Formats: sequence, structure tokens, C-alpha cells
Amino acid sequence: MKTGIFLSYKGLGANLLHLSYCHEIAKKFGPVTLITLSSNLNRVLEDDPLIQEVIHLDKFHKKFFDLFKLSKFIKNFNFKNIFIFYPSLRHYLASKIAGIENIYHYPLFQKKNLHLVNTAKNFTEKSLKINNCSTETKIFINHSKLKKYKLNDYKKIVLGIGSSGPTTKWGYDNFAFLIKELNKIGDYYFYLLCGPDEEDGAQKIINQIEKKNCESLSSKDVSEIIYYIYLSDIFIGNDSFGHHVASQMNKPSFIILLDTPKAYSDYSKNQFRIIPTNIDINEITHDSALDPNSITVQMIINKIKNFI
Repeated sequence: MKTGIFLSYKGLGANLLHLSYCHEIAKKFGPVTLITLSSNLNRVLEDDPLIQEVIHLDKFHKKFFDLFKLSKFIKNFNFKNIFIFYPSLRHYLASKIAGIENIYHYPLFQKKNLHLVNTAKNFTEKSLKINNCSTETKIFINHSKLKKYKLNDYKKIVLGIGSSGPTTKWGYDNFAFLIKELNKIGDYYFYLLCGPDEEDGAQKIINQIEKKNCESLSSKDVSEIIYYIYLSDIFIGNDSFGHHVASQMNKPSFIILLDTPKAYSDYSKNQFRIIPTNIDINEITHDSALDPNSITVQMIINKIKNFI
């Protein structure tokens, strides 16, 4: 009885936010096939025994006129069950035309004010007829691969200096100042988590640090980065996939929120949010674009001091 899950999200973080529900479905039906708009989700989940395969859908998902092409694509998997984590009429109709016996989907035409966590949790509980579905799970790794990562004995901190958009970034100079201040407190080693296009920013930080105890991960594959996070002690940074990985690896994850709705950091006991003073977290949206300098280095040190 083959089961598919449709995750209609491009961002790696948004996909990982749904991992606990994918695992819950797999516990009932066996390992599942994920169809996602994310091009690198498979790199994070390659050692997950509850995920049979991860399929990157890079076409047939934008235009309604591609409905029949999408249906033909889905039909090739011979799903008996499919769970659609999005209020998409196109995905529902494509699954229906594909002849899938059991189609579970979000209420259609209700995209406005969609709370990613609450909606996914309620949908999973209702579909599986269960109560209190956990919003947390764990990311599996292959422990035999750990030996290739020769790390120092310092307390290791992952700094999420990158993100998907400019208005979510705290700023390279702020991160450099944070490293300098933490270096006055103790012995740490910093991994700068960012994409290949942000390597200049990583080097800007590294060039400011006299102690030379920080390293860019910009050239690392996602499948490698998860091991650096696993072997580290804490995550501090912008809203990015790093905090989703860290929190689901049971690492304290401090997320700087400037224009990210609270739902993205609303599901794990390991998530700790840092927001500007006198700002209501419930009013932060994708359009807030709060001043990065309204969050000071001292605010972050005060927040993390009990964890370092």
C-alpha cells in the first residue's frame, strides 16, 4: 500500500517543518514517498528509514493547465494514499484524475492566514484519527559517517548568517561583533552557515576575527552541513533551514526574527526566538522588515548565556 505526501513548498525549512507529520503518516502506512518543490530535501532525509524516496517536482506545479500532466506524473507512483499539505485544488484534482483511492487534503480555498504548524497538525490528526500529534520529530543521520568530521574540542556554535531574503538577515557586521564578544567569554569555534552566493559575506566576517576560530560552510553540500550541525552545541542565526535542522536534532536554536511569522519557529521546545524590544511577535509578518540593528549583540548574549 504505497503512500505519497505532497509538500507544496520550495524552502527547505518549510519542508522540514512538516517532517513530524510525514513521520506520523509513515508510522501508520509504512515508509512514504515525498513529492516536494524543494530541490535539496532529499539531501537531508537520505538516511531516514521512514522516507522511502524524495521526489523533486520542478514542473507541472504552477499552471492550472498542467493539471493533466501533473496527474500523469502522480499516477506513475501507483499511490493508494496521498496526503496534500496545501489547500490546492490543482493537486487535489490531479490526484483524483490519477485514480488514487484515498486523497487527504487541506480544506480548499483557505490559503489566507494559513498557520503552517497548526494547520498541518490538525490535518494530520484528523486524517489519521489520532490525538495530540507531536509537532517535533528527529532528523536521522548515519553515525558511521561521523568519523570523517575531525573537529576540535571547542564548544561549537553554528551561526546562520544566510537566509532566503535580505529582510530576514541580521547582518554580517553584527555576526562579526557577536563572535568578537563571545571570544572574550570563552573558547568557541564558529561555523558560518550560508549559501555559495553568500561566501563574500562569510569572508567579511572571518577577516574581522583575529582568533581565526570560524569557518565558512558555504561550499558544503546540505548532506554534509547536517553533520556539522549535529556535532555542534547550539545554533544562532537568521530564519533559515539551519534552525529547523538544529531544533530537530535536539540542539538549542536561537532564531533572529525580523520579518518571519512566528509559525516558522513555533513547533519545537528547542526553538528560542529573539525579537526587537517592544515588538509583538504575533504582529511580525513577511512584510515587517524590522531594523536588524534593533536586536543588539548584548540581547543575544543575554538570551544564550545559560546555554554556552
